[in-house]
Amino acid sequence: MWLESQPTDVLSAVLGMFERFGASPQSLFDLEEKIQIDRGKHVARTYRVDGLMAMWLMGIGIVQFYDADGNMLATVNLLEEAVPQRMVA
Repeated sequence: MWLESQPTDVLSAVLGMFERFGASPQSLFDLEEKIQIDRGKHVARTYRVDGLMAMWLMGIGIVQFYDADGNMLATVNLLEEAVPQRMVA
């Protein structure tokens, strides 16, 4: 998807997946977003609505989606379409 994921881009993807998993478009206005900071560094964001939860693990570039019972519904790799950079010797 994105090599350098921006929060607004990830949020758009999360909202689309929430709709795909059954969240009503109206409920998306009630989205709850939390930012996790560890030792002064922004490490994750969580999004919740209609019993669904998504967690963006920034250090590894994935977003995981869960239902109300904690079952994982999907994992999106934000780096999957990144073009490898040539390494300099």
